[in-house]
Amino acid sequence: MSRRVVITGVGIVSPLGLDSNVTWKQLINGVSGIDKIKSFDADGFETQIAAEVKNYDPVPFVGLKQSKRMDRFVQLACTVALQAIEDANLNLDAVDRNRFGVNIASGTGGIITLSEQVGTLNLKGPRKVSPFLIPMMLPDMASGQVSMLLNLKGPNFSTVSACSSGADSIGVAFNMIRNGEIDACIAGGSEAAVCPIGVAGFNSCQALSRQNATPQQASRPFDAKRDGFVLGEGACVLVLETLQNAINRGVEPIAEIKGYAATADAHHITQPAPEGEGGARAMNSALKQAGISYNKIDYINAHGTSTKLNDKYETMAMKSVFKDEAYKIPISSTKSMTGHLLGASGSLEAGITALSIKNGVIPPTINLVEPDPDCDLDYTPNLPRRGEIKFAMSNSFGFGGHNASLVFSKFEE
Repeated sequence: MSRRVVITGVGIVSPLGLDSNVTWKQLINGVSGIDKIKSFDADGFETQIAAEVKNYDPVPFVGLKQSKRMDRFVQLACTVALQAIEDANLNLDAVDRNRFGVNIASGTGGIITLSEQVGTLNLKGPRKVSPFLIPMMLPDMASGQVSMLLNLKGPNFSTVSACSSGADSIGVAFNMIRNGEIDACIAGGSEAAVCPIGVAGFNSCQALSRQNATPQQASRPFDAKRDGFVLGEGACVLVLETLQNAINRGVEPIAEIKGYAATADAHHITQPAPEGEGGARAMNSALKQAGISYNKIDYINAHGTSTKLNDKYETMAMKSVFKDEAYKIPISSTKSMTGHLLGASGSLEAGITALSIKNGVIPPTINLVEPDPDCDLDYTPNLPRRGEIKFAMSNSFGFGGHNASLVFSKFEE
């Protein structure tokens, strides 16, 4: 018999704030975290804007010495893991650490460290390359460092599936707990790819917005004038555990995870499958595992990247799955405010979806001024909306044809 899995803690560091409370307040107030790039001189780049994490200091969380041996994405992961444990009111000394996993995803890993050390190699030669390069750049090091920081000895790995990574991380952890393999897990994603090679690379494949003069209006999912996504950075992890664990601890769950599914487009390295058929299969399968009908969903946090094909095909996929109900379901793309956190986007949006259920508030899609005729659903334009959310879905789609869908519910005993 499968076990019920609940979310008891959320940790967030985002372009909107350094914790989940500030991030949430900014989201429901429709604030954009996008601005001119500050972390490097972007003069000469086609895109000069990004959604960067501001005023972040890793030292209070991991110490000065250790922080120097971590790429930024690992620092962020350790920070949100500590936040999530605190949010869950979890005493780790009272749990079976052998049955507590860590699964923190990253799409690009330590790309900042790697690009810096390639520069060192070219300028100064191989003997000057840092001995910490490899352990700083590996995508699994967020999970590895968090497990060591918290002495958690269950399954420990990184789920890498481009922009679906964070959602897949949560989904895999959900199934492991549900099936009795472990009792709890820190699951989510972390990403820090706002660096010269990251921006140049995405520019070269024509993915990023070039609305440099108006940074806060540049991410405009489902709008007719969208011209690409805005690169973001940050991290979000959730504490997942069995319902029985939460009851035994006297903790009220934030939300419950009901279903997860992943599919492949098997179509194109960067473009989604026509009409979003791969995404539609993921949504249908997640609903099936959750054991609920499509007409029960009260809110969808869309992948909504602000690229031409993604928004159009995701809209078509939602119509395919939800039929006439698609026009009645409030949808939002919080990437309009956070930018696109790549491998951490799915976990951030899962965390936002859980908080939406808890607080009974749907965040808006900002910058939706001129709706694209191909995107004609209810995207909660520009203003938040209050109302009970019993069931919600969060979608994530990634380069390589990855699709992931998560279904959440309001907790009821």
